[in-house]
Amino acid sequence: MTEFISTFGRSVRHFREHHGWSQELLAEKADLNRSYLGEVERGKVIPSLATAAKLAGALNISLSCLLSHCEQEAA
Repeated sequence: MTEFISTFGRSVRHFREHHGWSQELLAEKADLNRSYLGEVERGKVIPSLATAAKLAGALNISLSCLLSHCEQEAA
């Protein structure tokens, strides 16, 4: 389970960097605190399903796409 949390964070970072966005910008778009987003990206916290959906929406991808990226990276 710990590996999936880290993978989720790396996936969020991947899509954020793909857009060329800072953590501050993504946090603003997702209505999250920047320091919390940093913890998500580092795999230090377990985001709720609602938070995961906010991040996916802010990144202009579906939640299923974000989770699928996690599964692919973990494999």
